[in-house]
Amino acid sequence: MNIFGIGLPEMGVIMVVALLIFGPKKLPEIGRSVGKTIRSFQEASKDFQNEFQKEVEQLEETVKTTAELEPKQIESVKSEQDTASSSQPS
Repeated sequence: MNIFGIGLPEMGVIMVVALLIFGPKKLPEIGRSVGKTIRSFQEASKDFQNEFQKEVEQLEETVKTTAELEPKQIESVKSEQDTASSSQPS
């Protein structure tokens, strides 16, 4: 059993040291707070991954839509954008 590169003997030593330092009453409370912290990091990571995936899908859709346009349509869109940008005050 190898968790985070720490084997079973090392894990046992860490648990004994933690028990000696914090005592049996504080140890469950510390474990809960560490668990909550890890859970919040996981949720933030999932949120970031979901947001990143949405942006990638939106970008792919934009590229796909642009690729489907005929060259004349692309030129007309560009000319409309140029006209709109030149008519805006600087």
